[in-house]
Amino acid sequence: MCYSDLSEQIKAATLEVHERAENTQLMICFQKGQITRTQYKVLLCSLYEIYTSLEEAMDRNSSHPAVAPIYFPQELDRTEALERDLEVFLGPQWRSRLIVPAATHRYAQRLRQIGKERPELLVAHAYTRYLGDLSGGQVLGKLAQKAMRLDSADGLSFFSFPGVSSANRFKQLYRSRMNSIELSAQQRTDVLREAVDAFHFNIQVFDDLQKMLTMTSASEEKPKERAERVTSLMSPVQLTLGLCVGLLTVGIGLYNY
Repeated sequence: MCYSDLSEQIKAATLEVHERAENTQLMICFQKGQITRTQYKVLLCSLYEIYTSLEEAMDRNSSHPAVAPIYFPQELDRTEALERDLEVFLGPQWRSRLIVPAATHRYAQRLRQIGKERPELLVAHAYTRYLGDLSGGQVLGKLAQKAMRLDSADGLSFFSFPGVSSANRFKQLYRSRMNSIELSAQQRTDVLREAVDAFHFNIQVFDDLQKMLTMTSASEEKPKERAERVTSLMSPVQLTLGLCVGLLTVGIGLYNY
């Protein structure tokens, strides 16, 4: 089937990898509402690095012909929302407590790179992330609140888009604006490839994190005495890093956009 609209082309090009990403074990657990406070705290750390990198690149290229039509900072930006959530869960000194895995750094580095060298490729990342967040944010926010037994939505600002009155109508507007972007045949091909790569980045993250979780579970089965001995030999920084990395999960917009 031949698609002329860029949004439809991206959806078709990422169909298989999109499904693979949705069905990673970590993503399935999140969708089932099986997320702990510790997991969520470190999730916020990873999301913060990803979105600050994306939004800094979008801001820098806001007048670029490929970025300007889909530049909606008031409606979509997540950085400030994530900062509020991080303060709720990590306290006022949250910036000094941010810990993210190498996979997150790699994804953020890619966003910074194309922001400097190939701004038109930002279209792929902005589309897959923001429209995914709009599609699944409300559901995941409620699941997270229930799983962590939160009395209020404090700490769940990431999932809320107060500047968007209707997610469906806004997504239609976004697709329309994106489809109006003028790209050469080669640029369009590159954007489609970048959208696929965006999912591959995240699948790799999920796979690596699942290995970490498996290793953590195995270590928890060891005798308490050994755990206490190892802990006594670790510095506070090492202990914090091991705990955060072992329980890390990453949320991405992997929903029907």
